[in-house]
Amino acid sequence: MNTNSNVYTVIYTAVIVVVVAALLAFVAGRLGPAQDANAKAETLRQMMSAAGVKPTEELYAAKNAEILQLYADNIQEAYTIGLDGEKNGELSVSKDKIELIDRLKPQNKAILSEGVATLPVYIFKSGISVIPIYGAGLWGPVWGYIAFQSDNHTIAGAFFDHESETPGLGAKIKDEPWFREKFIGKTVEWGDSPAFRLEKNAEASGASNAVDAITGATMTSKGLNEALNVWFKAYEKHFGMGAFFHMLEEHAVETTPNAEEE
Repeated sequence: MNTNSNVYTVIYTAVIVVVVAALLAFVAGRLGPAQDANAKAETLRQMMSAAGVKPTEELYAAKNAEILQLYADNIQEAYTIGLDGEKNGELSVSKDKIELIDRLKPQNKAILSEGVATLPVYIFKSGISVIPIYGAGLWGPVWGYIAFQSDNHTIAGAFFDHESETPGLGAKIKDEPWFREKFIGKTVEWGDSPAFRLEKNAEASGASNAVDAITGATMTSKGLNEALNVWFKAYEKHFGMGAFFHMLEEHAVETTPNAEEE
């Protein structure tokens, strides 16, 4: 065959493309399970950091297998809900078959379009519940996990991550422990608009549902603030009612006369 002909060039190019595609498919097939395992362990680390299962640095020092075991030992149940606040699925918490909703972008689209959503709720044996949040930062997506105390109202912890926010500025949502710690003890005011505020000088008002934005990271802070409120709105019917009944139970206990007093 004439190696200088157009036919040879086309055939040679086609063969190279096929060989490269086959190699890429082979590599992807071999690495896929490992990548999935790493992604699952990363999600569990972030969730358990928010829930306070162990300090963040210890979670990131642990191996994937240890993380799976730690989650299985501490989780009580996991399920999904729709935008109506009702359960629409169960998630396995068995160590050998842990199920997560870790692709948050499709769920974010479902929330914004008021479509069919499967929003996860993870309840730990400590009584703490964890939910995800997702939105757009300055350069790419931002996401995280918010943990609630048993009253479904008070924030027990938080963890945030991002794809490409500016180092030293927007990236502080993940890199700076003090930022995450600011959320602890704050409340989500279900039914209010907004339910939570992350903005400049927010804490000056003395509101329990407010945290100051990161100085110099205006767009990242705005994106995270919107993500929080969009997802809190999506969980409002589920957690808001739970918080209401918890308040009624506490009130009933406080007002029940002591037998000895009678």
